[in-house]
Order: sequence, then C-alpha cells, then structure tokens
Amino acid sequence: MNLLQRIEKTAAYLNENTANFKPQFGIILGTGLGGLLKNIEVEHEIPYADIPDFVEATVEFHPGKLVFGTLEGKRVVCMSGRFHYYEGHSMEQVTFPVRVMKMLGIERLFISNASGGMNPDFHESDLMIINDHISLFLPDNPLKGECIMGDRFPDMSEPYDLSMIALAKEIAKERGIERIQEGVYASVSGPNLETRAEYRLLRLAGGDAVGMSTVPEALVAIQMGLPVFAISVITDMGIPETLQKAEIEKILAAAFKAEPSMTLIIREMIKRL
Repeated sequence: MNLLQRIEKTAAYLNENTANFKPQFGIILGTGLGGLLKNIEVEHEIPYADIPDFVEATVEFHPGKLVFGTLEGKRVVCMSGRFHYYEGHSMEQVTFPVRVMKMLGIERLFISNASGGMNPDFHESDLMIINDHISLFLPDNPLKGECIMGDRFPDMSEPYDLSMIALAKEIAKERGIERIQEGVYASVSGPNLETRAEYRLLRLAGGDAVGMSTVPEALVAIQMGLPVFAISVITDMGIPETLQKAEIEKILAAAFKAEPSMTLIIREMIKRL
C-alpha cells in the first residue's frame, strides 16, 4: 500500500468514527501548550494508538490523541501531542497526520511549539510569531520521495501566511499582549539541546529561536497548499554568554505562563477567519 492509499485509509477510518466530521482548521499543540483544548467543544477524541498508520507520541507531556470539535463556532481537528523526529520516527511518520488532516478537509493549519530563544531582545515566556525558518533536518526532508498531494518543488519565499501573521499581530495589539515577537525559527533534530557554539552559529545564521519540530509539518502543509500560521513560546534562553543548564520543570513553567496569551491569539484568529 503506497503513501496516498494509507492516507486515504486513515481518513476513511476517521470519517467513519467521527460521523464524517469535516474540520475547517487543523491545530498542532506543542509542549506545555495543551490549554487550548479546554476551549474546544469536543465531539470526538481518538487515541493515536487506535488510528491506522499513526505512531504513538512517546514524550510524557504529549497526551497522544486526535480531538475533533468546535472552537469559536468553527470546526477544528487538534493534535494533542505531536510526533518528533528524535523519537525515532521517520519524516513520513512525523508529517503523516498533516496529510490526513488535509484529506479530511482542513483549509488552514496552526502550529505551536516550545523553543529556546537566541535573540538577546527576547525573554522567557515571550511569544514569537514565526515568519521564516531554517531547516537543519537535511538531508532527511519530508518532501523527498514520491510526490503526492502537491507540487514537486514548492515555493518557500513566503512559507508562513502573511495575512495570518498580520491578523495575529493585530489581535495581540488589541488585547494588550506586549511580550510578542516575530522572527526566524531554526529547526533541529534533537533531542539534545544546543552547545554554546551551536547557539552562536544558529544566531549568526539568522535564527531567533530554536526547536525540534514544526518545520517538517509546515513543509508538508505548504506543499499541499495549506496556509500555515506558526507560533513559538520562548521557554528558555540560548545566549552563549549567559547560558544555564536546562531544567524541564522551568521550561514547562515558562510555557504554562505564556499559554493563555497564545490560546487567546489562536482563538481570536479562528473566530475571525
């Protein structure tokens, strides 16, 4: 069974088990950013383990279920827990849910993540709207191999939807969210964090934040013609001169602190789109 057939099989299973629920928006929730689920009027929840060709999320703070429901009156499908390359999954497995969500009918994709800040103007618990990215997963690109559901050579001159970025900034200004930034996300394989020299290199290359996700999913979405909005929560600072040892408890606390503002922005965006 080829990739397209497996996508169709999985979409058919989900349609059967959600009474043909047709989502308008897809959402991928990152580490410590599950609060948005509280705002969804849930109609169906399906564990990843029950979904054909889905792998399981092995990170302890990623619940591992696909949630269907309404948010601000709009139909959404939400990944509560994502798949990471560092878990040992292939790029095809990491991005498979995005292809399935497209097959289900989503029109736009929202992606969130927790990341390390490299821009000295940033602070912990800031939000960063992603306007560009640097992918360091090469040569394991999720678009290699058979080309399905999109262009063979997708354009990347504007990878993140400019109208959605403008809307997010407008909402942040209206709602008095001051600690919001905009910048370039550097995506690495992980799971180790970066050395001082690596932070310095990524900053010199133009990165404002660094993390272990998002770009593979965004690449596949862009190839399929889905407008993408991505946002990072800065959970720790990767400034070589002041670098401190990372502690997962502090990272999660920083994510939880910023999560309400991120949730507000995404809710308002979905309401207005």
